Amino acid sequence: MSKDTPDPSLTTGSAPAGGPDAVPSPGTGAHPVVPAGAPVTEPPARAHVDDLDDLDDLDDVEPETSGPSLLLRMGAEGLGTFLLVLVGLGISLYSALSGATSLGVALGFGLALVGGTIAFGRVSGGHFNPAVTIGSAVAGRTPWRDVLPYWLAQLVGGALASAVLFLTIPSALPRLVAQGKAATTRTFFSGTASGWGANSPLAKLSQGQASFAVLPVLLIEIVATALLVAVFLAATNRRTQRLLAPVAIGLTYAVLVLLAAPIGNGSVNPARATAAALFSNGLALRQLWLFWLAPVVGAALAGLAYRAFGTDPDQELLSEDDDLAVDDEVIVVENVRG
Repeated sequence: MSKDTPDPSLTTGSAPAGGPDAVPSPGTGAHPVVPAGAPVTEPPARAHVDDLDDLDDLDDVEPETSGPSLLLRMGAEGLGTFLLVLVGLGISLYSALSGATSLGVALGFGLALVGGTIAFGRVSGGHFNPAVTIGSAVAGRTPWRDVLPYWLAQLVGGALASAVLFLTIPSALPRLVAQGKAATTRTFFSGTASGWGANSPLAKLSQGQASFAVLPVLLIEIVATALLVAVFLAATNRRTQRLLAPVAIGLTYAVLVLLAAPIGNGSVNPARATAAALFSNGLALRQLWLFWLAPVVGAALAGLAYRAFGTDPDQELLSEDDDLAVDDEVIVVENVRG
């Protein structure tokens, strides 16, 4: 090439050697030329989740909580109360035949509560007692909307157990136990009912010469129920070893029944008192109000105390972890993009 001939690469508008589609080599500082009509590709976005707690970075997140339905929980409460009343009242009803003492009756109630709590507590929370339900609601551990359904299930379970026991009584047994005195099936069953005055165990034992008045029975029912509900709330707290909760609750119930039995044939459970009164004489039904009022008052006091002192101030009282009932939580995540 002669010296007078211009270099084609320096001519304005000319393409570099290699043709119009040539791409400059790396490091020249020029941008690559993309041929017309060529597809433009980008590196795929990398999907990742750095922290599942930050739900702002997730798309289409649908939390779903699955747990026992209210009907299933009511069934568990009914079965647990049925077991409790059947065993406890049954031992008490036939104690003259089996030789069971007050200790045997109390242990029957307590062990039945242990078994029922282990079997059904994971479903419903293991109340089996209207007082425990109201105390748990006051403490913020049970929704108020569940109180009446739980009460209904507990009353039905207790009534069915009492009916089963009533139907087992032989017609001749009341007269034999009463040693020839006038006795009916209802008067025989009244031995399981709670009461005061002429209906107290002391009055029956002393043939009416002595009895407990209404005030001692009212006081012992309030205090005993408050202690039972306090133990239930503390034993089922998420900061305790809840595997031992059924044993703690059942043994506490046993000793409290043993304490209250000589005074008013201790109930410490409105469902148990109602079940016994339904098939007893009229006096037991007329005195039933006390065995609802006193346990509800005692349970409310325990619930208020737990609410005030039983949890840290910075923690929510209503927690799914605070109970024997466990809900399985499932989180479904779809279309996660980084």
